[in-house]
Amino acid sequence: MSSITVQPDSPSVRDALSRIRNFCIIAHVDHGKSTLADRLLELTGTVSKRDMQEQLLDSMELEREKGVTIKASAVRMIYQAKDGNQYELNLIDTPGHVDFAYEVSRALNACEGALLVVDASQGIEAQTLANLYLALEAGLHIIPVINKIDLPHARPDEVAQEIGNLLGDDPQHMLRISAKEGIGIEAVLERIIQEVPSPKGDSEAPLQALIFDSHYDSYKGVIAYVRIMNGVVGLKTKLRMAATGAITEPVEIGVFTPRMTPTGHLSAGEVGYIATGLKSVRECRVGDTMLDAARPAEPLKGYKPAKPMVFASIFPTHAEDYPLLRDALEKLQLNDASLTFEPENSSALGFGFRVGFLGLFHMEIVQERLEREYNLDVVITAPSVEYEAVLTNGEVIKVDRPADMPDPSRLREMREPWMKIEIFTPAEYIGPIMELVTKRRGISESMEYLDAHRVVLKYAMPLAELIVDFYDRLKSISKGYASLDYQFDSYRPGDLVKLDILINGDPLDSMAMITHRDEAQRRGAVLCKKIKDAIPRQLFEVPIQAAIGGKIIARETKPALRKDVLAKCYGGDVTRKRKLLEKQKEGKKRMKMFGTVEIPQEAFMAMLRLED
Repeated sequence: MSSITVQPDSPSVRDALSRIRNFCIIAHVDHGKSTLADRLLELTGTVSKRDMQEQLLDSMELEREKGVTIKASAVRMIYQAKDGNQYELNLIDTPGHVDFAYEVSRALNACEGALLVVDASQGIEAQTLANLYLALEAGLHIIPVINKIDLPHARPDEVAQEIGNLLGDDPQHMLRISAKEGIGIEAVLERIIQEVPSPKGDSEAPLQALIFDSHYDSYKGVIAYVRIMNGVVGLKTKLRMAATGAITEPVEIGVFTPRMTPTGHLSAGEVGYIATGLKSVRECRVGDTMLDAARPAEPLKGYKPAKPMVFASIFPTHAEDYPLLRDALEKLQLNDASLTFEPENSSALGFGFRVGFLGLFHMEIVQERLEREYNLDVVITAPSVEYEAVLTNGEVIKVDRPADMPDPSRLREMREPWMKIEIFTPAEYIGPIMELVTKRRGISESMEYLDAHRVVLKYAMPLAELIVDFYDRLKSISKGYASLDYQFDSYRPGDLVKLDILINGDPLDSMAMITHRDEAQRRGAVLCKKIKDAIPRQLFEVPIQAAIGGKIIARETKPALRKDVLAKCYGGDVTRKRKLLEKQKEGKKRMKMFGTVEIPQEAFMAMLRLED
């Protein structure tokens, strides 16, 4: 600790802080964020040519495959600027998908500046704008960068004008680069040094460290990625997490170069990692503040626990894989505090788990990781959202599956989550997009023209309508040009009902769904037809019904397999034939009363592909 005992106002501290630049890169998916990060690492000599690989900071196989940053990461670069000084540049790479907006907001709070990367051929898209607003709210200095100017259909002048109109900036001031070809990268570094403010912080003040991400290490416990706002942290500092109250002593402290490099301490203004030794990320959450247990300070503002928005049940295809599925989910949860799960039992699919996700993309990532990293074959049910039920006694309960819906006699009203959505689209697709959103119970709020060709449409829309293939439909009707951003708005009352599916008179809990009353009849009819096509024929007639309470609103009938009992009658009296047919009819009646229909898993999976 002796190496850092300097007076807070001494020239060495002020000088050290003035040579630090903390910045992040914000961009829409596939606008070249990870490629630009690669070029910065290369130019500053942080990573040698021999060790360089595409999308270096995206270490997960899925990130490379999908071209999306899923986990935030940080890296320290040392750069010799043209002014002759050496600067410490801390790049905090943020997730690139709307589901991880909270993680992005925490990473932005750890910086003083942001590179706004826009594709020269695509222009501004929904996620670019959403993250830009987050950056402006956090008070960051924005440096606009137009990327991919080497592409044959690039239009850098038009895009520069778009960004200029948005930020009130001179289009000539925009940096124009090609991260892939390495054009203009040095100008980006010089602009960061000239324009991004150096961090403010007091090394003598009590410790305040913002946790902007974390991951689990089986030897060192939870490793927190931190930005030190005030104070100093060393290996002997006893730490306390402000939100969870967990207390620990650091196992290791260091910086990312981009590998974890121990330094033994971090001081105000610096970005690095602290290996806490804690056994679960639930004790060390993203957005929380690390404090010195001996000199506690006020926690930093903005922390909120990650709240799952989409729920689905996960079942192993083979019942004996249930313990493996539980272990896999527990291991994933060690690295992802936003993942929640609890055991569940279904009459159709056996034992499984009810899992909460941040959004549909988060759900897709978890499913792929279960299948790839843990070699599990799983079935995921249709996603649902968390509703609020207001009971007649005024109590409000959360309902995320149809089985938990209270009896109608105890229910005063149901509320469903609504989202604010923004759709960026070329003007020629406005009509079909408006029709799509209106069909999904969307309410128009505003429409703005960014220029002669591009429009931003703002709507309020129920989350339940958004999570069922809305994004795919939007992309197909706009030929891939429209982009979507959404955020939670509020819970609103709705005429919601529980739609039950009865097979041979028996309700099936795993096929029930919560839906709007106006949609119930249509969805019930589609669902009954799907199930009829999927289940095998029995020796008796099987009625498939959709019901709300005791009222049947749709029905399909699976005809019986009929054994030819007249095959042995090659002649003779007709009464003999009639007698055999009557006997068969009686037998089928009895079978229908006592027979059970086994729903094969294939039928259940076909039922999940319900969307009409």
